[in-house]
Amino acid sequence: MNNPVTVEVTRGNRVESRHRGTVVVVDGDGKIVFSAGDIDALTFPRSACKAMQALPLIESGAADAFGLSDQQLALACSSHSGEDEHVATAAAMLAKAGRDETVLECGAHWSSHQQTLIHQARTLEKPNALHNNCSGKHCGFICTCVHMGYDPKGYVEYDHPLQQDIRDTMQSLTGAVLDHDTCGTDGCSIPTYAVPLKALAHGFAKMGTGQGLAPLRAKASKRLMDACMAEPFYVAGTKRACTAIMQAAPGKIFAKTGAEGVFCAVLPEQGLSIAVKAEDGATRAAEAMVTALLSRYFEKDSTEHAALMAMTNKPMHNWNGRHVGDVRVTDVLFG
Repeated sequence: MNNPVTVEVTRGNRVESRHRGTVVVVDGDGKIVFSAGDIDALTFPRSACKAMQALPLIESGAADAFGLSDQQLALACSSHSGEDEHVATAAAMLAKAGRDETVLECGAHWSSHQQTLIHQARTLEKPNALHNNCSGKHCGFICTCVHMGYDPKGYVEYDHPLQQDIRDTMQSLTGAVLDHDTCGTDGCSIPTYAVPLKALAHGFAKMGTGQGLAPLRAKASKRLMDACMAEPFYVAGTKRACTAIMQAAPGKIFAKTGAEGVFCAVLPEQGLSIAVKAEDGATRAAEAMVTALLSRYFEKDSTEHAALMAMTNKPMHNWNGRHVGDVRVTDVLFG
């Protein structure tokens, strides 16, 4: 099945580039509300599924035992920019569990926020694991391990009891088979599992509505999503898409990006979940697709719709500030 062109990039009056994609909107019962492309194709959700991976942090009682705040819970679901506030919040999470950054197995990299990166380059010999965009998730993992009595060493490995808990959780949410055959290794070293895009969306729809979930999981899901919507900066960072999308409609949208052109979003009030995949892995295409789909569910004269459409179809400027082209979605997403 050929996926349709969902996003075009223009230069002058010509289309310079095209992105093909797959999109699906699902309700809490798993009913497909809208789709385009091959939604049955196996897709690695990458970091888009971090809220699912954070559920054991709540369900185990670790979040309550360590008194984690909404900012810290949001960070546990994040792909943050490594800004100072993110790093400090991650360190505070570990401190509550009696650990420090040396226990993290996610690796280290510099901040993706330019001003922070310049400051780090001037003041740090090198970054540590707290600066990793996945450090919040890993700090949540450590808190869960400590509370559950798991040895944190090797917590990123497929057979570690924490990863078994996460695998069981995600399998229950998505209904997909998660095993060695569908497993790859994510950028932060934990297992990542390829699932059908429609199954990923249905899992998030369950989290957003509580439909088909046991009371404990429904409550934990709502708590995580509420924390992310309350503290969107800690889910991503300055001028990041996840943060901007949630700020565009406070309390009405949960949004989370993943590497290689994946993006998921939930509209709790409408009981809907959205999942998109840019076939070529382009982030700019995934961002345009998810905001276009989100805009469908807000009144056209609303401030939320205007803000989302401004992120959907947006101009490109060169270094002199001249308008040189546009990123725009195709009619496929408004069919």
